[in-house]
Amino acid sequence: MADTRTRPTMASKALDLPHICDVCGKARATRKHRACSRIRQQRKNLEWAAFMAERAAIRQAKERRYAR
Repeated sequence: MADTRTRPTMASKALDLPHICDVCGKARATRKHRACSRIRQQRKNLEWAAFMAERAAIRQAKERRYAR
């Protein structure tokens, strides 16, 4: 099965997010944070790419180990 995801799957349980937005510094419950979310996603793109590349390398190494 070819995994073409660019990010890991979402958590199946409730996420433990902070109450204060890390981008604007305001409470998350006071208004929508769509713009903050976009900024956060742009910041995390490189981090997610490295994470997913590492997972793919581990998966590929496991396949090679048992392949004959």
